[in-house]
Amino acid sequence: MGISVSGRTVLITGAAMGMGLLYAERAVREGAKAVVLWDRNADALEGAAQRLRGLGTSEVLPYTLDVSSAAEVAEKAEAVLAELGAPDVLINNAGIVRGKYFWEHTAVMDVNTLAPMHITRAFLPGMIERRTPARILNVASASGTLSVPKMSVYTASKWAVIGWSDSLRLELEEAGHGHIQVTTLIPSYIKTGMFEGARGPLMTPLMDPEYVVDKAWKALLEGKARVQLPWTVPLGSALRGLLPQPAWDVVAGRIFKVYQSMDHFTGRPAPDPGAPTSAAAGSGNRA
Repeated sequence: MGISVSGRTVLITGAAMGMGLLYAERAVREGAKAVVLWDRNADALEGAAQRLRGLGTSEVLPYTLDVSSAAEVAEKAEAVLAELGAPDVLINNAGIVRGKYFWEHTAVMDVNTLAPMHITRAFLPGMIERRTPARILNVASASGTLSVPKMSVYTASKWAVIGWSDSLRLELEEAGHGHIQVTTLIPSYIKTGMFEGARGPLMTPLMDPEYVVDKAWKALLEGKARVQLPWTVPLGSALRGLLPQPAWDVVAGRIFKVYQSMDHFTGRPAPDPGAPTSAAAGSGNRA
């Protein structure tokens, strides 16, 4: 059964820009009581908060933190719980990407995989105890279903998110906490700048962020288990499971061009030297 965010609290990570900001705008326009914004970019976060306050009557609360730090997550979560209680809707959207060979990678697992786990763990007991309808959206990626060269660690991080997110959904149902519904978003490339230079596989155009947010938002409120966008994402997963590895390598590499999709990747410039790009929607991710 679907819910509304009207009168409820929504918390979004990676909320200062991109898709994270689009989720926040949606929450304000639909009458959320409070919208909590988490992001590491303090300046962009304050700008986002000011913009959102002009869109409706929701209380907008920005928190600057690095979600890769378990200590910061625990500190900010405690502050949110003290002021508002557990959120009714949690959107784990923040993420980073690196388009390099594995041996050239810097760490992405802390942001993409461990952060949503730590954040959800901090708020889940309150969601369970309250016994009112609650929703969790975990942003994964189509690359978490297929192997992609020059994206090995990112792929691993999103592969883990898919497994964890869907297992969490089943655990909550099994334990009698069905009032909390978990949705896993699995999109291909999105036109937000985060994947600048990447090329979508055959028949897989880069999607507009507004389109993805609309689909994910509706699925989240309806409590759907999984959203895969566009239609070629579930098709690719099905073919990968059916074909022998050598045949799949030919299909993915020569026909669909999945294996070449990151060859011209540049990404969005980091806000400061050495800082990771925020997927504030995770901004515009393939998530």
